[in-house]
Amino acid sequence: MSRPSVVTLGCRLNTLESEIMRNQAIEAGLDDTIIVNTCAVTTQAERQARQTIRRLRRDNPDHRIVVTGCAAQLNPEKFAAMDEVDRIVGNAEKLDQAQLGAADNDATAVSNIMDIPEGELFQVPMISGFEERTRAFVQVQQGCDHRCTFCIIPFVRGTNRSVQPERIVDQVRTLCDNGHAEVVLTGVDVSSYGQENDQLPTLGRLAKQILDQVPALQRLRITSMDPAFIDDDIFQLLAHEERFMPHLHLSLQSCDDMVLKRMKRRHNRNDIFGLVRRAREARPDVIFGADLIAGFPTETDKQFDNTLNAVTETGLTYLHVFPYSARPGTPAAKMPRVEGTLIKERAARLRKAGDLALDKFLQSQIGETVEVLVEQDRKGHTRHFAGVELSFDAPVGAIVQAKVNASDAQNERLIAGPIPSIAKRQHA
Repeated sequence: MSRPSVVTLGCRLNTLESEIMRNQAIEAGLDDTIIVNTCAVTTQAERQARQTIRRLRRDNPDHRIVVTGCAAQLNPEKFAAMDEVDRIVGNAEKLDQAQLGAADNDATAVSNIMDIPEGELFQVPMISGFEERTRAFVQVQQGCDHRCTFCIIPFVRGTNRSVQPERIVDQVRTLCDNGHAEVVLTGVDVSSYGQENDQLPTLGRLAKQILDQVPALQRLRITSMDPAFIDDDIFQLLAHEERFMPHLHLSLQSCDDMVLKRMKRRHNRNDIFGLVRRAREARPDVIFGADLIAGFPTETDKQFDNTLNAVTETGLTYLHVFPYSARPGTPAAKMPRVEGTLIKERAARLRKAGDLALDKFLQSQIGETVEVLVEQDRKGHTRHFAGVELSFDAPVGAIVQAKVNASDAQNERLIAGPIPSIAKRQHA
């Protein structure tokens, strides 16, 4: 018999939910079981899920395969029709140990998939830690109230529901007590935390509450934020709280006003530039990542150039580039499409711009002293989320000082050694 395992596809929120499901599956005694936590952000992601399930069945003919996640919630009948699938669990049930461990006679019935609840506080099971990660994720909200024309996620995650701040603080404290030096706040639309209830704090106030009440926490980050709603407390944290990391990842999608309007986003180009400027005024060394879509329907060459040029003009460092992929059931899928080869070409140009921006940042770090959270053997990340390979041994989970000696652009990381004065003392 082997312990249950979870295969994670998709976002950081799925990473957290997979860790919860792994713990739940162990407690439920689901030995010889593989849980596949799927993603539905694109049709390609759904295709990848089916390919993964087939491969898992070939490699593990005697294991039970349970499929869950956004793709299973969206199209359960497709997974129910797969011979490789033993059970389907929807997003509403997957964090419920009793539901996850059930063994229905008609285990792949589409009727087992429940509707996503709305209008209630979201409760997520507490976990003690992450088995293979020194960075821990904490979910602060679920769902999304917005309807971007390219996105299917609100239909598989439901409306915005926030977790009580006291529970979030308790979860962060537990993770710190169990050795996690860094916590990342995550959710479907994390910037909407607390917006559905006047009694709840904003995201920035929640982050401040965590840092005030959990002094053992050494690093706090927030996953992809909507630039249309970043509250004042976020900028206050940047200016005054060293434990709030100088790295903001933004859900931009485009930097052209007409494309943003057709995406039904809530921000415009001026908002992006204003946000970046304000953040740098609060902390000059802050750097930015961004999600960008290449080849959105109707996007012209000029509109694409507005996005491409903004990478340099705003000083973005980390780019997550997505070639537009039509998702059936969304308004964008009915819009006039950009030709496929042009989408690929634009995505390649954005990625090249991102590579150049990241290389420039990594080069700027040569000679600097950096703090590295060691996440595996001699590897980790700086406060600015730059990957680092250390030339010396350091305990996993520790935050160590290192001197950057070189940049490895091909592997998108820094090469760092011991600080000379420390190395000299150790040698003596």
